[in-house]
Amino acid sequence: MSEATFDFDLIVIGAGYGGFDAAKHAAQSGLNVAIIESREMGGTCVNRGCVPSKALLAASGKVRELADLNHLSGFGIHAAPVRFERQKIADHANKLVQNIRSNLTKTLERAGVTIILGEGRIEGPQKVGVRELNGVDRLLSAKDVVIATGSDPFVPPGIEIDGRTVFTSDQAVSLEWLPRWIAIIGSGYIGLEFADVYTALGCEVTVIEALDKIMPTFDPDITKIASRKLIESRDIEARSAVLASKIVPGSPVLIEISDSKSREFIEELQVDAVLVATGRTPSSKGLNLESVGVETNRGFIPIDETMRVIVNGKPLPHLWAVGDVTGKLMLAHTAAAQGTIAVENILGNFHQIDYRSIPAATFTHPEISSVGLSEEEAKGLAASEKFELGIVRSYFKANSKALAELESDGLMKLLFRKDTGEVLGAHIYGLHAADLIQEVANAIARRQNVIDLAKEVHTHPTLSEVVEMAYKQASIQIKK
Repeated sequence: MSEATFDFDLIVIGAGYGGFDAAKHAAQSGLNVAIIESREMGGTCVNRGCVPSKALLAASGKVRELADLNHLSGFGIHAAPVRFERQKIADHANKLVQNIRSNLTKTLERAGVTIILGEGRIEGPQKVGVRELNGVDRLLSAKDVVIATGSDPFVPPGIEIDGRTVFTSDQAVSLEWLPRWIAIIGSGYIGLEFADVYTALGCEVTVIEALDKIMPTFDPDITKIASRKLIESRDIEARSAVLASKIVPGSPVLIEISDSKSREFIEELQVDAVLVATGRTPSSKGLNLESVGVETNRGFIPIDETMRVIVNGKPLPHLWAVGDVTGKLMLAHTAAAQGTIAVENILGNFHQIDYRSIPAATFTHPEISSVGLSEEEAKGLAASEKFELGIVRSYFKANSKALAELESDGLMKLLFRKDTGEVLGAHIYGLHAADLIQEVANAIARRQNVIDLAKEVHTHPTLSEVVEMAYKQASIQIKK
């Protein structure tokens, strides 16, 4: 098939952040682009994920702040009892979603992208089938195809979802009601953020974690200090090493609790609602990947560092995949970066992605963030490359700005090589941790060392001095 006979230069399947950035960048680079979306423009992040959840966190965070009488009294402020309107908080999130979805759609239209609403699928090399919402089925051709279909909430076996009393984060962002007692299954970032929202708005929360400890995906030092504020000081019962082996919707919701190792029944809980926050699964079913020989790994599409889809260990010409469906780092900004990198490679400009420098954040109050290697990964690298690992900790209680805010409960942990000083990773818990991590992410992206970083001047008094102090502590340990 010659290039002149293609319907499009590029077809993108999925209009989440990965697909959006790929389509926009390609169109702005002069390619004739179509994007196919089966649901709302903007995908999970805009409609059911990071955007509405952050709106809920912002509003509930204000409620928490105004209701914290002990904190306010430290400033000499005495507030009246806090009142809030659940519906207006929900409306705030919904309006934000509508605004961002509209802006995203207009951006693609202005760039000249053809928007097709329907289910997209692969129909062979450089061919895409699409069943539009009106039922019409079409076959399109493109020189290149990018798959960006994202992910959906994972619901373990034995859990029945009704969308009202038992639901996932997809429904939780609507905030349709506030249950008196809600169980949250999972204590990862989704579970923690919603526990933050619900407790701020007066709900009693039980967190059920199948692994041996609460917050298992976070750095142990961060977990130790963060759990005191985010869990122990709030109306939260946290239970680890137990499974919600069966959940039946209703009023009340029935939860069968079992030992996670032996699977032996422990007890039955009766709660008002259950949020299932047990991770996400790739949205790759129905893509007809077998038509081009692609074999997924637990539903994830294998790719190389340039975003090319891999078949039998080799890149498949003209087929690319980005975002959650690849399972690399299931974050919206990772998907966006992958989308741009895929297009750069389509254009013939060789680019690879540096996953180590991509930060992650949990928007609790206070926040948690990380970038680079975990301590366990860094120790493994140190053993294999035979260098000494450096670890320093910088505390918010020594920071003037944190003390002025009466928010000195925080920690930064920095990992680095003692031979070269190269920054390997960082983990932060504290006020505005999600913003602070970007400085370290930039340093990792540039493979900078703590000796040079320690010489950089930070504004005083700011929270950024927490990072500065970590760099300075680390630089002293470098073997010269």
